[in-house]
Amino acid sequence: MGICGIYNVRVAIEVAEYDPSWPQRAAQAIAELVDALPGMFLDVEHVGSTSVPGLAAKPVIDLMASVARLGDVTADRSSALDRLGYRPQENGMTGRLFYYRDAVDGQRSHHLHIVTADSWDTRNERLFRDHLRTHPETAAEYGELKQRIAAEEDDGLVYTKRKTELIQRVVDHERTSRGLPLVPVWEE
Repeated sequence: MGICGIYNVRVAIEVAEYDPSWPQRAAQAIAELVDALPGMFLDVEHVGSTSVPGLAAKPVIDLMASVARLGDVTADRSSALDRLGYRPQENGMTGRLFYYRDAVDGQRSHHLHIVTADSWDTRNERLFRDHLRTHPETAAEYGELKQRIAAEEDDGLVYTKRKTELIQRVVDHERTSRGLPLVPVWEE
């Protein structure tokens, strides 16, 4: 699933109120990535709910980076990511590499999605983020939905899938407004 994350473990799902430190944490992580791997990433952005001011979110910083080809993430470059604490995780999604980083307490702190530059402008995650940033009523609806589902679910996959209808509606709107073909937000 491209937009909603990678969760399939039964644990309490924490949706926290917006933390104004999230953008700074993302900027710091982006700077670390760019410094550790100069010239590899063509773009790196903060995506996901923590990138939308005022939106309640799981306190995990989602980053998306583009490369010319996924093969550009060589073993040496993957080692540099490892030194920063990013671990690869197979996610079943085509056309992307996924890494996660845990905080000192062992809790997930960051996700890094590496995609190809040719897909950058049409990434659903970026379209969804941009819509939420410019449509506060939709962001509020999404935040309320996430909090309600988190209170009802302890299965991360179910939590993610229950958000799909709203996400698909928003992404379809954004893709239509740009003349892009409609695609499922789930990348299975």
